[in-house]
Amino acid sequence: MLPHVSKFGIYFNSAEGKVVRITSPYWFPEEPEWVHVTDEVNATLLLIRDLIKHRRLVDDDKSITWGRIPIKGE
Repeated sequence: MLPHVSKFGIYFNSAEGKVVRITSPYWFPEEPEWVHVTDEVNATLLLIRDLIKHRRLVDDDKSITWGRIPIKGE
């Protein structure tokens, strides 16, 4: 397996209440701002919210929404 593939998955930013799906080496979220939630890149938002709630990363899991990765140069 290529080293960058191990970084694929779903990441959560608690300050923004956003999750992003990483499936390419275009951009990888930086810690501690982003927390890796799951390796399952096809996880639904409902499952992701449950995982985040279970790990106590946020008080209101219903406020979590999809974000987007930054466009290079932003």
